[in-house]
Amino acid sequence: MPKGRVITEPTTQNVIRGSKEAFTENIKENISLVRKRIKDKALRVESLSIGTITNTQIALMYIDKVAKEEIVDEIKRRLNKIKIDGILESGNIEELIKDDRYSIFPEFLSSEKPDSVAAALLEGKFAIFTDGTGYVLTAPAMFIEFLQASEDYYHQYMVSSVIRLIRYLALLLTLFIPAAYVALVTFHQEMIPAPLLISLAAQREGVPFPALFEAILMEVIFEILREAGIRLPRVIGPAISIVGALVLGQAAVEAGIVSAVMVIVVSITAISSFAIPNYSMANAVRLIRFAFMFLAGIFGLYGVFMGLIALILHLCKLKTIGIPYMAPIAPKTKYAMKDTILRYPIWIKFKKAGQQKRE
Repeated sequence: MPKGRVITEPTTQNVIRGSKEAFTENIKENISLVRKRIKDKALRVESLSIGTITNTQIALMYIDKVAKEEIVDEIKRRLNKIKIDGILESGNIEELIKDDRYSIFPEFLSSEKPDSVAAALLEGKFAIFTDGTGYVLTAPAMFIEFLQASEDYYHQYMVSSVIRLIRYLALLLTLFIPAAYVALVTFHQEMIPAPLLISLAAQREGVPFPALFEAILMEVIFEILREAGIRLPRVIGPAISIVGALVLGQAAVEAGIVSAVMVIVVSITAISSFAIPNYSMANAVRLIRFAFMFLAGIFGLYGVFMGLIALILHLCKLKTIGIPYMAPIAPKTKYAMKDTILRYPIWIKFKKAGQQKRE
């Protein structure tokens, strides 16, 4: 039996404080990493095989009496209904059993950190381990959880609350900064202060393209640079992406293809997108950003607000294993709201949890 990869630090969920262990491609080793953190007889692990050709080993983990029985039964039913030749990664399972298969938003949290999975199990969720991958799925996963990190609970609660607010601000900037710029420059110049409007007009005087095309051009180029930086060898990838962005941005401004303020807008958008902790959610936000830019270029701020309403309606319609995706905001849950936007102290959280269980 060949040896697998040894336990190393996470590659996509870097933390300053907390466990530095990451899952490997060995399912038995991954289960043991969680068992090391939850030493309770109520921890259940049920194994099954999926894939008529690959016979990939899958493990469903949950804590009995903590996880809701109807949710566990529902996920078992969905897993048993999977009929496919092979499963090579946990993402294949997520795509097959998610509630809305056409939604761009992730409905499962994928984690490579055992402490994050253990914390999810303690909250009554379940985990799906897949042999051959270092990522474990946990669900039900609500929208707000994709903007939280395990490290939030390892720092002082006021510091963690401020960091969470910064993440929400980064999400809004990623979605709306390019669209707002396109709408203001194209349709709503009267909303821009006169000194700034004069500066923008001077910068755009020699630019041959409308603001919408200019924004899409720069965003697409940046996405190409981002993808190239990921696919290039690790030693030269960051250098190429950073140098490429600087050189192309400066050359495009000097050549009069784009304005300097557009380079600033794209840079702010890119940096803000990196502040979203979950990579799957960041990808969804990045794609939706282009839809908002198109709406802004065609209808102005009216199109942006209509797109925002459509986005909120879509999020409120989504469910994750039968649980509303926007819970506890919609529908509102008073107890759970204590730990959404702000990170409440752990002693208050456990006290409220005990009261809720008694009720």
